[in-house]
Amino acid sequence: MIGILIITHGTLGESLIHCASHMLNKRPPRLRQLGVTAQDDLLLLAPQARALVKDLDEGDGVLILTDMYGGSPSNIAAKLVIPGKVEAVAGVNLPMLVRALTYREQSLQTIVTKAVSGGCEGVIRVPPALATVHNAAAGN
Repeated sequence: MIGILIITHGTLGESLIHCASHMLNKRPPRLRQLGVTAQDDLLLLAPQARALVKDLDEGDGVLILTDMYGGSPSNIAAKLVIPGKVEAVAGVNLPMLVRALTYREQSLQTIVTKAVSGGCEGVIRVPPALATVHNAAAGN
């Protein structure tokens, strides 16, 4: 099973895990997060992130999901990438995480592809509700 590490600003990673756990009705195994705050020393977080990757890897690899490319979390993740063993994807959202969790028994390359497609396909414009459907936000 591929381990998944989420590295994000603040508590976003834990919130994503909480939401995915709610959707799946359990907290998935081999899933951890590391939150980065403005007060953190990035030089001290790198060894912590490396230890989390080591702990998550059962031999099939680790996928690191991070929030915004170019930010501190993705910069930490970039230092951990070992092609074919530890891969990273930026732009994490709930559809990406759920897709990654769904395909984590596949190869690392497959989970990377599925995570990216899940993240992209999960971003859509919500069409207006049908007129006969109750719309709580509009008050009718």
